[in-house]
Amino acid sequence: MFSSFLSIELLLFSTLLFVILIVNLKSEKKFVTYAAIVVYLGLLIGTLLAYGDYVLLSVKAFFKMIITYLCFPTPVAFFTTIVLVTAIMIYTLFSKELTNFKRIFNYLLFTLIYFLFTSFVALASYNKIDLSSSVSLYSNDNILVVVQASNFLLIFWIIYTAFYKLYAYFKEKFDVEEK
Repeated sequence: MFSSFLSIELLLFSTLLFVILIVNLKSEKKFVTYAAIVVYLGLLIGTLLAYGDYVLLSVKAFFKMIITYLCFPTPVAFFTTIVLVTAIMIYTLFSKELTNFKRIFNYLLFTLIYFLFTSFVALASYNKIDLSSSVSLYSNDNILVVVQASNFLLIFWIIYTAFYKLYAYFKEKFDVEEK
């Protein structure tokens, strides 16, 4: 990393930008905030223009990974989903910002996802399916249905939560203006 001047300059530039943003936390200057936005957007646009083929390849790989996960999730991906659901469930339990309806909604969906995960493990164990083999895993229709139902619930939760946050944002914004 330190073999070229460009790498050293980029490190210094990044460190300087980081320090400026930290110092700006106290003073909260709008100019610094907007300048940081311009710098980050400039870096993003510069990367898009300079390395467009690589960016396109990365975006395609990202969407391919999402499609593969949705259609043919691995046990590792399913376990990662359970870890994510557990973290969100802990947040739901301790959050003072969520309404009771949103809490109940989270409890219901996450309980169903946990049920489907334990069903997945039980079915795989009962049928003596090797979880490292995708062929044996997807040859069992019951396991495939359980995994896809769990993915459907998670995607439904993500979409609902996004619209819920959007609704709460606009409600707060327009309710404040009406008062």
